[in-house]
Amino acid sequence: MKAVILLSGGLDSSTVLYQAKADGCECHSICFDYQQRHRRELQSAVLVANKAGVIQHQVVNFDLRQWGGSALTDDKIALPQERSLDEMSQNIPITYVPARNTIFLSFALGYAEAIAAERVYIGVNALDYSGYPDCRPDYIQAMQEVFRLGSKQGREGKPISIVTPLINLKKTEIIQLGNQLGVPWQLTWSCYAGGDTACGVCDSCQLRLAAFAELGLKDPLPYAKNSPSD
Repeated sequence: MKAVILLSGGLDSSTVLYQAKADGCECHSICFDYQQRHRRELQSAVLVANKAGVIQHQVVNFDLRQWGGSALTDDKIALPQERSLDEMSQNIPITYVPARNTIFLSFALGYAEAIAAERVYIGVNALDYSGYPDCRPDYIQAMQEVFRLGSKQGREGKPISIVTPLINLKKTEIIQLGNQLGVPWQLTWSCYAGGDTACGVCDSCQLRLAAFAELGLKDPLPYAKNSPSD
């Protein structure tokens, strides 16, 4: 079975890649250089893809800084730091990039249909405070219908399936699954800040650090500030 995996190089997407491998898929990965603040993640995507032995890893380039609207694509918008987990859960965060997963899944559908793949894997997660509207089950259901109606394969009765192994898992459960699958955490990248060392204080770092700490495990990445939110 052939699959396209959306691989950012982060904890979640790397786990999804290894799950696709465990599912017996021939894996083709794709990542996106959209001029995001944290383009450092692209290096990790390549490292993880190579480690996992994917058939091909694609990097798609476009510039969402033209529009901004997110702390990840507009330097004038401050990146949230040192927020409590309760604060993170209140509203859709400013790190939400407008329509990002719709854009990503559109590219993935095009790639998947071009290579006659049967599945697209994406590491969306509806739990643990992310709050993103394009990471929720109803959104994925709607995009599955787009895949069916908007592709030749779909109209011919062989729609490409969107697979979301992590959508109902907590971050701790994702780490446990990744450990079972042998995900190389030391190669992954979660920080939003954009430096060469993970900041330890952005929302993404804090969620990751808190999950490792809750499991009594040490995150193998070095951090500028190596502690979960107080």
